[in-house]
Amino acid sequence: MNNFNNLVDMDDYTVPQWNEIIGLAEKIKANPEEYSEKCRGKIMATLFYEPSTRTQMSFQAAMIRLGGNIIGFDNPGNSSVAKGENLKDTIKIVSTYSDILVMRHTQEGSAKAAALVADCHVINAGDGGHLHPTQTLTDLLTLKCELGRLDNLTVGLCGDLKYGRTVHSLVKALSCYPNNKFVLISTPDLALPSYIKDVIRARGSEFTEVNTIDEAIKDLDMLYMTRIQRERFADDSEYERQKDVYCLTKAKMQYARKDMIVMHPLPRVNEIEVAVDDDPRAAYFRQANNGMYVRMALILYTMTREPKIKPLLVGEIHKDIACTNPKCVTRTEEYLPHSFINRGDILVCEYCDERILL
Repeated sequence: MNNFNNLVDMDDYTVPQWNEIIGLAEKIKANPEEYSEKCRGKIMATLFYEPSTRTQMSFQAAMIRLGGNIIGFDNPGNSSVAKGENLKDTIKIVSTYSDILVMRHTQEGSAKAAALVADCHVINAGDGGHLHPTQTLTDLLTLKCELGRLDNLTVGLCGDLKYGRTVHSLVKALSCYPNNKFVLISTPDLALPSYIKDVIRARGSEFTEVNTIDEAIKDLDMLYMTRIQRERFADDSEYERQKDVYCLTKAKMQYARKDMIVMHPLPRVNEIEVAVDDDPRAAYFRQANNGMYVRMALILYTMTREPKIKPLLVGEIHKDIACTNPKCVTRTEEYLPHSFINRGDILVCEYCDERILL
């Protein structure tokens, strides 16, 4: 049982609560000085097991602008992790020093594993190729600021839909708002995982799958471009085959609607031509700026609302069944209980959402 407010997955909060956080972010953005002392005397730990620029710095800037302090690391090689310390011990110790803990990790399900043992609030800043809920809140704020709504949207998602944790979290979130439609633009090898498609279907949203930007761009309210992520590929030759497939150019933007916006979680490599930056519809730098304000709102919201006590694991423990996802946190953190949700002839790992046929 956990008696802290955590954001491991967007589903940890309700849609009305997402809207509260977004509304608070809008207020902070309009009058940041009013919030400059809200976290005076509080400490946030940022544990980044893999490289980050925007997420790490925006969290740190957010806490500093709220009047708080930060501790942590951005290279596990400079911590006791390099000596072989497991995730549980790192989290258990660091969480006693801090009021809120923000973690990015290479393994899928690591944020839930951290929340199981932490003695403070935990926020998932990205767990492998699984989820990235704070980027999703950033994306929702950007959509609200740019288009004025979060419903009745036709959203194109392009590039790495298989490993793209930002895409997974955003699709799950936007499918909760009425009449949103998704156009999935990827190669067959980088298609959206089945468990995310299942979420879209279960929530009654529509989606189509296409192979090119050209056949989709004219109908979109928003195009979400993503980087082909070299670090997610086990085989470098697979990355080389996929890396240059999609590029949004100034020429292609001529076929988009005048009010369409382009978003990207960044960093960009070569999937958006630099010439597109001058187009007023290019919202990705404004999107990055929104990340700081939404994280200020999330820090405040997480630490000030009444804790909702609920179990983090609700499935059944299967000691003799291992998750088949090689990137699941349970594969290396062997002390973790092997917890699965039973869905008929399928078991779903509670950490990484991998589906296992019985």
